[in-house]
Amino acid sequence: MLVKLTGKGFDREDILAVIDELARQGWQNDQRYATNYARYRMQRGYGPVRIEYELWQNGIDEIDLEEVLRESGDSWMELLEQVYSKKYNHKKNLDRNEWARRSRFLLHRGFTGEMISALYDHLNVNKNKF
Repeated sequence: MLVKLTGKGFDREDILAVIDELARQGWQNDQRYATNYARYRMQRGYGPVRIEYELWQNGIDEIDLEEVLRESGDSWMELLEQVYSKKYNHKKNLDRNEWARRSRFLLHRGFTGEMISALYDHLNVNKNKF
């Protein structure tokens, strides 16, 4: 927000003073923003790495994504499986290129390689060597 407002010609010190006053009055709360943002991105099928990066870009350094996830009653594996199932059918044997393409998609969505490997194990997806 600071970058956007300074780009429109507002003084940095004035902006910070207003933000501090809004935070003091309870109108602006980074934790509440981060929780709502994380919940929204989870509903859109994004993983923890991507959400944390986007929050960092928005100036939020600390959030407990595991707590947000627990509040929603899901797990990262459930979310990952939903994202995978929505995009792909459940072929058991994939050639190397298809396996890599699907993995890149999930990595781009913000899931770790470890999570993706666990998903493939859970779904019994095999990578063929040809």
